[in-house]
Amino acid sequence: MRTYAIGDIHGHLDLLKQVHAWIAADIAQYGPAPVVHIGDLVDRGANSRGVIDYLSQGIAAGQDWVVLKGNHDRLFSLFLTDPAAQDPRLRSDLSYLHPRIGGGATLASYGVQNAADRPIAPVHRDAIAAVPQAHRDFLQALPTSFQRGEVFFCHAGIRPGVAFADQTEDDLTWIRHEFLDDTRDHGALIVHGHTAIEAPTHYGNRLNIDSSAAYGGPLSVVVLEGRQVFHLKDGQRYALLPQL
Repeated sequence: MRTYAIGDIHGHLDLLKQVHAWIAADIAQYGPAPVVHIGDLVDRGANSRGVIDYLSQGIAAGQDWVVLKGNHDRLFSLFLTDPAAQDPRLRSDLSYLHPRIGGGATLASYGVQNAADRPIAPVHRDAIAAVPQAHRDFLQALPTSFQRGEVFFCHAGIRPGVAFADQTEDDLTWIRHEFLDDTRDHGALIVHGHTAIEAPTHYGNRLNIDSSAAYGGPLSVVVLEGRQVFHLKDGQRYALLPQL
């Protein structure tokens, strides 16, 4: 049971198209399989609008793609709905337009310039006018998890000890140390992103595929054959074994 999974994209359409080309070459050799995008489509990179266009249009055209919701996708949707609202998992001293979050880059991709340097009310008005309703609907409808066989996909991780069906969106899009520090087997291999590292890393019970595209790193894609993992790079498969 083969599945492809792509890490946090963060507005890097060029990198996304590159890894999709590698997937297409692998599919040509091994046959079709679904492609899971692990979330964080937007923020920090230069072309969040293009990423949403590319993914939504691909799905509409019948591509076997799954796109999951990341915390940055949730923040973008929340800002468009109510710019004064605060995500309960976001630090109180941060906002969507804070440079650490990168919402200004997302709005710039829609033509809303200097968002972080202007009053919030006109920025929000400009954003509502600029972001197509189809993009807002796409983001709002994103699922927070996907399971295929012995593999469970989500953006940030799971709450250990809680059944997959009972996981909350807050945890699936935001959890960090309670999940990262837990070494127990979760009943399936958890494939996630959210916590930026240098390269895809297999920890035995989980697989982190956020290789820091948001910070100038590569965008990673892996191939899962059941629970067996391969890092797909430049059209080649490299076995990714659990760390001891």
